[in-house]
Amino acid sequence: MAAPHELDRYRDFLARTQGLSFTDYEALWRWSISELDAFWLSLWDFFELHSDTPFGDALSEDRMPGARWFAGATLNHAAQVLRHADAAAAAGRPAILWATEAMLARGERAELSWPELRAQVGALAASLQRLGVQRGDRVVAYLPNIPHTVVAFLACASLGAIWSVCSPDMGPVAVLDRFRQIEPKVLIAVDGYTYAGQAVDRMDTLAAVLGQLPSVEHVLLLPWLDAGVDEQRLAAPLRPAYRFDALAGGDEHLDPLPLPFEHPLWIVYSSGTTGLPKPIVHGHGGIVLEALKLQVLHGDLRPEDRFHWYSSTGWIMWNCQVNALLAGASICLFDGSPGGPREAPDWGTLWRFAALTRASFVGAGAAFYASCLKAGVRPQQQGDLSALRGVGSTGSPLADECYDWIWQQLPAVDGAPIWISCIAGGTDFAGAFLGGLPGAPVRRGQMQCRCLGAAVQAYGEPDAQGRGQVLLDEVGELVCTRPMPSMPLRFWNDPGDRRYRESYFDMYRGPNGEGIWRHGDWLRITPEGGAIIYGRSDATINRHGIRMGTAELYRAVEALPEVLDSLVVDLEYLGRESYMPLFVVLREGLALDAALQQRLRQAIREALSARHVPNEVFQVSAIPRTLSGKKMELPVKKLLLGAAADTVFKRDAMANASCLAWFEDFAARRAERAAH
Repeated sequence: MAAPHELDRYRDFLARTQGLSFTDYEALWRWSISELDAFWLSLWDFFELHSDTPFGDALSEDRMPGARWFAGATLNHAAQVLRHADAAAAAGRPAILWATEAMLARGERAELSWPELRAQVGALAASLQRLGVQRGDRVVAYLPNIPHTVVAFLACASLGAIWSVCSPDMGPVAVLDRFRQIEPKVLIAVDGYTYAGQAVDRMDTLAAVLGQLPSVEHVLLLPWLDAGVDEQRLAAPLRPAYRFDALAGGDEHLDPLPLPFEHPLWIVYSSGTTGLPKPIVHGHGGIVLEALKLQVLHGDLRPEDRFHWYSSTGWIMWNCQVNALLAGASICLFDGSPGGPREAPDWGTLWRFAALTRASFVGAGAAFYASCLKAGVRPQQQGDLSALRGVGSTGSPLADECYDWIWQQLPAVDGAPIWISCIAGGTDFAGAFLGGLPGAPVRRGQMQCRCLGAAVQAYGEPDAQGRGQVLLDEVGELVCTRPMPSMPLRFWNDPGDRRYRESYFDMYRGPNGEGIWRHGDWLRITPEGGAIIYGRSDATINRHGIRMGTAELYRAVEALPEVLDSLVVDLEYLGRESYMPLFVVLREGLALDAALQQRLRQAIREALSARHVPNEVFQVSAIPRTLSGKKMELPVKKLLLGAAADTVFKRDAMANASCLAWFEDFAARRAERAAH
């Protein structure tokens, strides 16, 4: 007999402790978004969280932005993780199971026990404290998806330092665009990484990054490619380098410090269409509550589970995977390519890893499942997947044929097709607006529900007062009308919260003028209570679940002397992979030949990542711009998605309306090809 779902346990808890009962999930959801104080307090009690100081209400200031949560409460994310160590160790459960590409090729994996995790976190925290790291200092990392990165994050959290990480496949431009904004005191980095069978040395990149980060006082180097690498290559006056493993293996230990509920935990980055990436600050308490709600109630995560979500450290899903430790579960980390070596693609890689670690839940971006389907992968031929009881997907819509492939290719659970939990949320609040509903029907193309505590609606176009009409079974803007504890505390170095407000609260207002969060996704709420995401409603690039602002790509492309101007759009279609064309204006007399195309692609790959290389590059005479000189990314995107030009372009508000003819013809040719 199957164990009861965690959501059922929560409903029983509400009935037992508060006398609350609900006829169905919809009724529970409506209570959770109307009685915010009671709902979030109930989660605190259900998950048995502890505060070292007394507090009263969950929500003392109900406004958005600027809600005040759990005023007076103290806790620490790392302490909430490590409180499970003794019970998990007694039950023989590891904290982390992991493998690299080379280890997996040998059929090997490694474990980090809960006592080892606690000891390494405590030792590294004590070492960082000796180096002068204090509450509020920023510690940044250039690390892959390995246990050392988890240890480093938890050590920073335990001190009250603020964590921020970039994946080592990100180029120096993207790294500096992020880290320069927050002026870190310490940098933790690997000397290189391996991906798709290729070893990539990063020592020169690190030296270049350090040369433009004068705030860094100490470097912690983790030899990953070369055990004998000389850390003094990164040393400079007043900026010595240390071996990471020596500091994490010390004898002195520091316990996590109690911190205010809203003390900053980490800074993550979500890019808009202009300017530098947005440095988003989240708090300890909000992340703990949102993570437990999402992972346990909507993900049905239990302490005995082994949770794997394939991710790089540059994607918010890395943070979400680490947060599974908050529930006392084991996490399974794979460092490498999900598609195997470049010269011999192998989309069975992650399934072998799942079998080797006895994973009970596997998650990935939707494109991964599409790649498996196209490659004809048969997961159950890769190993024993009988422990698997759930599959997750995010980053873009999961195609109907991928649902069928998962159901056909993965083992049934208790006689029923395996549960598919598709989620949609964002880096912006490190959570999900839409998610899984354990035990409920799964419909192709739909997420099962709006998450508890998330007052999500689809809104039509705003009126003159900024008010939007609620749409049912129609596509509209995804909005959230009530605050959530994991929404950003602020953006780093954002005087008056100007950029924060412009990013989410510039379109809609509530009936009393209050803020309404606009997320930037097209959404349809279905009559069954499910939800469908149709892609981004703004011009942010969302490649394989990792968002990158167009401004970052332009800086890389337009640095080439041949390029005068450029425009990129990411076209996301429901159930199909995204298509990202790049349009460039070249200097007089130049043509877009193969050599220049290669240079453009290489510039993007080096400055950003391979994920952000466009599908195709086209030479155009001009880029559509407004009279004020802004690139018209969103109108071009809508045109290429099928909208009529006159409905998305205001020609009299353009500086160069004559250039639209080329784009209209391009859109027509694409539509004709799609029709055939």
